[in-house]
Amino acid sequence: MSSARLARGDYRTGIAAPLYFRHDSSLRHDTGPHPEGAGRIPAIEKELERRGWCGYERREAPQVTREQLTAVHPPDYVDEIRAVSESGGGALDPDTVASAGSYEAALHAAGGACAMVDALVGGEAPAAFSALRPPGHHAEPAVAMGFCLFANVAIAARHALDSLGLERVFVLDWDVHHGNGTNDIFHASREVLFASIHQSPLYPGTGPLRDAGEGQGEGYTINLPVPPGSGDDVWLAMVEHVVLPAARAFGPQLVLVSAGFDAHRDDPLASCELTAESFAFMARQVRALADDLGVPVGAALEGGYDLRALATSVAATLEALRDGGRPESVAAHPLAARAAAEVGRYWPLPRAG
Repeated sequence: MSSARLARGDYRTGIAAPLYFRHDSSLRHDTGPHPEGAGRIPAIEKELERRGWCGYERREAPQVTREQLTAVHPPDYVDEIRAVSESGGGALDPDTVASAGSYEAALHAAGGACAMVDALVGGEAPAAFSALRPPGHHAEPAVAMGFCLFANVAIAARHALDSLGLERVFVLDWDVHHGNGTNDIFHASREVLFASIHQSPLYPGTGPLRDAGEGQGEGYTINLPVPPGSGDDVWLAMVEHVVLPAARAFGPQLVLVSAGFDAHRDDPLASCELTAESFAFMARQVRALADDLGVPVGAALEGGYDLRALATSVAATLEALRDGGRPESVAAHPLAARAAAEVGRYWPLPRAG
């Protein structure tokens, strides 16, 4: 791709509307009485409609291509998911359900993330959000788990690297559960800097601070576990004092967020204490990073299971990604100082604490 497209300032004009990717197939991924239910999307879109869609241009998400999909998932695994869905569905693991409509929905969820990246890298908008299900960050190359079938954000990042000429992508996962799928897919890669803030102990039980990647990718995985009950003082300090300085040093050409909203204090599946404004703060920080680097930022929906908390948090995130701005600095928390000591082995970080 032309280096001019990545020049500082291309994504800061404020002329183009941010983009919102969606598709009705998300409603046909029928999980029954399950936290990750089809009602999540109507809850989000009812709130966005109330807010005039937050000024976002809505686009229909296409299906992912087989080439994009199999760059991350083995063909046999893709065919297995298709076969289960076409046979009427069933349990893929104790937590993960497929229905007759799940394969189509999963193709659009991954395709929406890839289309979002195409639009962002093509300079069509400074920011975008892909609001589709099923989520993706737990999906491993050949294993469906944690409500996830295909690794949507990882597929989109791989597409950006393989097909759009990018060399460096930063992925921040702020879902309350560790993004083990994305973690493992890029564990040995220097092309993707992956950072996950997640509650621990909690499902899936992975992502300790000491896990920094492997081989040539050592240092390019940043895992920031936080204890149950953690709120703004911990989460926001991790973003400001650990994640963003490392990302700035990495110098990504694209910023992606695995945007789960289950760290909200009302979420039934975890025990953290964030609010809608917490997610807006993190989104403003990420948008400020992208603006400083002159690159676009996109987010894709992951978790979030209290419908009201999910809807208001998504809307607050969209508004923050749209408006940008630089939030006030937060104090460094002792947990951030501990994390900075580990991450600082690989990246130049300011003293936290």
